[in-house]
Amino acid sequence: MVIKREKKDKFKNFVHTKNMKNALVGIIVGIISGMFSAGGGLLLVPIFAYMFKLSEKEARATSLFCILPMVIITAIVYSKNNFIDWQIGIKCAIGGIIGGIIGSKLLNKMQAKHLRILFILFLFYAGIKLAV
Repeated sequence: MVIKREKKDKFKNFVHTKNMKNALVGIIVGIISGMFSAGGGLLLVPIFAYMFKLSEKEARATSLFCILPMVIITAIVYSKNNFIDWQIGIKCAIGGIIGGIIGSKLLNKMQAKHLRILFILFLFYAGIKLAV
């Protein structure tokens, strides 16, 4: 009986308004990421940092954790529609794995202030490139 009660309490906690807000953020970011093949991290990091009050490092790490399932599902859908260039994709994925290892090690060594500045510069650069 105690086990069933604990499961019910966990479910009630999951459907709590705060958790529904988290899920809604995930849905919106997932739609944008799926449509534009970008934006997951660009949207989630500021949302996690400012809306959910996570530290800069926690926001980035949590963002990456959330992006993985979105990327897998989106890649499956794109693959079914023959939108993936596998030669380019596999080579870039290998580079991304190497870069991800290096980036995660750098994240541990950098101060939050410097991370924020680099992120702002990256967003500014990306915005200009998209506009031009």
